[in-house]
Amino acid sequence: MLNFSAATRVFVASAPVDLRGSFNRLFALTQSVLQQDPLSGHWFVFTNRQRNRVKILFWDGSGLWCCAKRLERNRFSWVPADQACVTLRGEELMALLSGWEVRSKAGWYRR
Repeated sequence: MLNFSAATRVFVASAPVDLRGSFNRLFALTQSVLQQDPLSGHWFVFTNRQRNRVKILFWDGSGLWCCAKRLERNRFSWVPADQACVTLRGEELMALLSGWEVRSKAGWYRR
């Protein structure tokens, strides 16, 4: 189970990336694509083109963590965006990793 504080922000790369690399590759992608500091303590999420794999990079204060998840069936419901980086709340990330659809829908509530 992944745990993080309320102050932790989650940055998601909206475009697929090559996930064959690990720490150094994701570190560079965080700087170049997401325009963020990988040592900030925030979480950086990437997926592959088929959207059946996800990698998360984050700094815990003493070193980098690289977590991976591979789906045997189906695909992750990825966040569509016009920009290269999308910010999610922690519960939205957990929903995305659990296979739920994470998209904002206008007018979904009752008046």
